[in-house]
Amino acid sequence: MGRPLLGSQALSSSLFADASNFEQRFVESYDQVKTIVSALKTLRMRVVLTSGSFDIIHEGHSMYLEAARGFGDFLIVGLDSDDKIQARKGPDRPAVPQMERLRMVTHQRGVGLVTLKGVQHPRWALIKAVEPDVLVATADTYTPAEIAELEARYCGRVEVLERMATVSTSARLRRIQLGIPEPDAEAEAGQPGGGDELARAGRPGK
Repeated sequence: MGRPLLGSQALSSSLFADASNFEQRFVESYDQVKTIVSALKTLRMRVVLTSGSFDIIHEGHSMYLEAARGFGDFLIVGLDSDDKIQARKGPDRPAVPQMERLRMVTHQRGVGLVTLKGVQHPRWALIKAVEPDVLVATADTYTPAEIAELEARYCGRVEVLERMATVSTSARLRRIQLGIPEPDAEAEAGQPGGGDELARAGRPGK
């Protein structure tokens, strides 16, 4: 469990250092997250929130997090727990356990704090705790009606980003399982049929 962080001195020395400082950046308690956010906003910092599985970190994840960080001064990442991912994607996921995924996310440039989103948390619990200035999500995360509700009640605005990976984690895992080598990224980017090997293997490309 992450150690308590209270006061602006703790914020400046632990959360803004170049080192990953996992013990400080991982904050499991949403009440503690709220305390930190309150201190950040007292310093007039714009808080950005995003969430995801971040299973098998790749360049798309790094680009997404960097883009999210660009919308404000401090980026909070809600990482889906193992149980939450298994409930959505099945017992074989995630490929990387949550503690390792948490550590990997804290090593990403621009990430200020990480916390877990578990199956026990009510809908939008983290968003309600943080009340971010900017909530960043991918296009398939929220409906237009949900975005309108979020902006009216829980956050300043919602920014929708396109997925930035050339291949999804699920597709990459299928390549590994089927023994299909990774395509050259530049070649695949210029060829619409870059996923043909998966199709020929009888599996969908996503």
